[in-house]
Amino acid sequence: MGEHAEDKETADQETKRKVDWRAGGGRAAGILASVVRWAGLIFAAILVLHVVFVIGEANPDNGIVSFVRGWADGLLLGFKDLFMPADFKLRVLINYGVAAIFWMVVSAILAKIIRRAGGSA
Repeated sequence: MGEHAEDKETADQETKRKVDWRAGGGRAAGILASVVRWAGLIFAAILVLHVVFVIGEANPDNGIVSFVRGWADGLLLGFKDLFMPADFKLRVLINYGVAAIFWMVVSAILAKIIRRAGGSA
């Protein structure tokens, strides 16, 4: 009777020691994918906010407006002069809008790739 109790304890300890690394990798991939999606969303929001400031004719010397403009210009990548309509506001709307859509699409694709690589659907 003592042998069976020891065998059960050993089996319980082995079960407790086993770590499902795939599940941990899937959780990590899910977290990383969420961070990528949030980053893309924040980047797009900054670009859209800049468009709102330009169309609404916000004071360019204001600290918030200049902060957003600095970040938006950095996130614009090669889209700054993609379209060149004569109207400045339309130019900002189109080019920064396309950049915002780019960030949303790229972050969604990257998040999906990360989730698949991590084993979580």
